[in-house]
Amino acid sequence: MGCKQSEQTKKEAVSLYKTELFKEVQMSAIFEDSKTFVDLVPKKDIAILEEEYIKSKDNQGFNLENFVLENFENKSLKGLQFELDSTQNMYSHISHMWDILKRNPDSVFAHSSRIALPHNYIVPGGRFQEIYYWDSYFTLEGLLVDQEEEIAQSMVDNFAFLIDSLGFIPNGTRDYYKTRSQPPYFALMVDAIARNDENLMVKYLPQMTKEYNYWIEGEATGDSLKPIKRVVNLNGGMTLNRYWDSGNTPRPESYKEDYLLAQNLTSDSLKQRLYKNLRSAAASGWDFSSRWFGEAGGLASTETISILPVDLNCLLYFMEKSLAKANGIKGEEEVQNHFSELAASRKAIIQDYFWNETTGFYHDYNFEDKNMTSKLTLAGVTPLFFEIASPEQAEKVKDVIMNTFLKEGGLVTTLEHSGQQWDAPNGWAPLQWLTVNGLLNYGYVDEAKEIMTRWLTLNERVYANTGKMMEKYNVEDLSLLSGGGEYPTQDGFGWTNGVALGFKKILEELDRPN
Repeated sequence: MGCKQSEQTKKEAVSLYKTELFKEVQMSAIFEDSKTFVDLVPKKDIAILEEEYIKSKDNQGFNLENFVLENFENKSLKGLQFELDSTQNMYSHISHMWDILKRNPDSVFAHSSRIALPHNYIVPGGRFQEIYYWDSYFTLEGLLVDQEEEIAQSMVDNFAFLIDSLGFIPNGTRDYYKTRSQPPYFALMVDAIARNDENLMVKYLPQMTKEYNYWIEGEATGDSLKPIKRVVNLNGGMTLNRYWDSGNTPRPESYKEDYLLAQNLTSDSLKQRLYKNLRSAAASGWDFSSRWFGEAGGLASTETISILPVDLNCLLYFMEKSLAKANGIKGEEEVQNHFSELAASRKAIIQDYFWNETTGFYHDYNFEDKNMTSKLTLAGVTPLFFEIASPEQAEKVKDVIMNTFLKEGGLVTTLEHSGQQWDAPNGWAPLQWLTVNGLLNYGYVDEAKEIMTRWLTLNERVYANTGKMMEKYNVEDLSLLSGGGEYPTQDGFGWTNGVALGFKKILEELDRPN
């Protein structure tokens, strides 16, 4: 009996992503989207399926697609199936969509890649039928506009559960995302639901603290300047953060794409470094963008782990401010002062490392080259969103935004037309939100209204033509939806819905007589 139990445990320990079957399915492109296979649920232990595959793959008449269809099943939750009501305007449609995008607590399926969540939640839509980290903040802002406070808090409770059970919030709730997080918006989500009850800051203080510790793990304690995971230790005892994924193999959900991209590299170490850089770009949420490209250009030059991103470090600044605030509410004055000092220090470092007086804009910093990157991207508005910029800096950023980034349909993400989805001509809802609120923080009301009006007009036009809200939009050519990236444009769509409702509310408040 003991031997049988040991053998069973051994079989169950086999990872699908390390099997010959997995590599063959992904490289054969049975499914148009590489994510499809890793989201299917095996009907048997992976070790048993691998054994059956090895035994039968060379048999005459063996068909790999049939083998997969016989041994895996789709247990995804309901997709975006709804009857379009042409009498609804876009905003009524969005409010209706919350029920379509809502998911109940997860059932646990053996061998599934899904990380089960204990509370209700909203998915982005399209191919994304699980919760995603940074998407959820912008979705949550829309939920609050629609007075959907219960589901908004359930979203936060799910993220607290992930921090408690995993030690951090993964990119999304799939096991293949456990090697990385995403832009850390948990503190912003807590801050949002605590607007009418600041005691909620204290309720989630343990999880905010735990997530902060995840991000600063490896902080220097001496003269060591070696980057460790998400921390880059700089001269003078200063530290900043980068996006980082612990893996160095092709992403399971994009295996073929990553594998083929690395084939021209001459050594395993170079391939592994590229894989880590691609994974780390996915951790940024900007997957993919010329923002992460090296001098050679193109996706194969991606060097994410060498770059200190301005937006990430602004998010860590807000996390430190939130920890100071929550500890202050709790009465922990010493801890409050500690985090206030950390926030003040990070603010000074952000100004020192990321502000470019020549361009009048905030840039990322390549710590290996010891230089700011040359690229202008909308990540540079984040210091305005978190009120880190001085009034003089904010005015210069405003000018660059209005003269360079603003297009007919809103703000373009970067100025490069690389073919990647986080580049021109695409505009994305979260970046419109950060920019508009950043401008409003410094009193640039007319400019903020112009951006919101152009973006919502584009949203409304696409909705009128398609009945859908999109993941991203082409803000340069309004006759086209969007393009680029590893998968088609998705509809649904959580963060676009949230930002549209948020902008509608802001515009109403700005136009309301005093």
